[in-house]
Amino acid sequence: MDEFKKNLKQSTGMRIFIFLMAFFVCTLIGAAIAALFTIGNDITRLKIGQGISSALMFIAPPIILYAFTRTEPMRQIGFRKPAFWWMLLIGVILMFVSLPLTNILGTWNEKANFGETLETILKMMEDTAGDLTERMLQVDTFWGLLGNLLVIALIPAIGEELTFRGVLQQSLTRRCNPHVAIWLSAFIFSFIHFQFYGFLPRMFLGLILGYMFYYSGSLWISILMHFINNGTAVVVAYLDYKGLANVDWEHFGSTSNVALLITSLVLTVGMIVIVSRNQYKYGRK
Repeated sequence: MDEFKKNLKQSTGMRIFIFLMAFFVCTLIGAAIAALFTIGNDITRLKIGQGISSALMFIAPPIILYAFTRTEPMRQIGFRKPAFWWMLLIGVILMFVSLPLTNILGTWNEKANFGETLETILKMMEDTAGDLTERMLQVDTFWGLLGNLLVIALIPAIGEELTFRGVLQQSLTRRCNPHVAIWLSAFIFSFIHFQFYGFLPRMFLGLILGYMFYYSGSLWISILMHFINNGTAVVVAYLDYKGLANVDWEHFGSTSNVALLITSLVLTVGMIVIVSRNQYKYGRK
């Protein structure tokens, strides 16, 4: 079996084929399950279906790929100790200090002009996704909050980091400049969500996650950061819905203050540079 995996390791085409087949099959199964759970339009059933679908689409294919093609699948996909544990703290802080930049990019993105016909289609897609998210976020119990943290924050954080950083970015890094790999992965990560009025902030998030993964060598850090990003929106929406805080979860951390935006930029770049000085270059082993 180890010899079989070694042969597959050398075959890029076979690895791509295995991943695409796994992704295609798992996505079809996930879509079918999600469709079954939407019957009756019950929000709890819808969340369960969404969680299962997301796990099948983004978690299962990377695990299948690395299980079949790697001798140490967990470590090689990225589940390694970070170069330094303090990088976890840097990652958490980074998610908050970068919020002003993320939101200003979102504001600029919302003003994009795609042409009348295309804009109608894109707006419809955006509104559908937005309405679904709003419905899912409207909970007023602690268990509802935990459910949302699982379905909206944790499962996507694990799955999307496995797929876009663990598989895509690492594969590209072995074949091209790491910066090109990170930018391409971030672009595809944002594109595949098919929400183009949020394309720039999502790609910016992908860049931050990509650089932190590359420089730390650990998928644990990018998963934690992704979870913090999604989880913050979930908690803020919960507090707002409960009447404990009057904050718009979509624009949490927004500012038009130039000084704050410059500070956000300096801190964001500075923290990534600090991590880069202690990097563990997994792509060059």
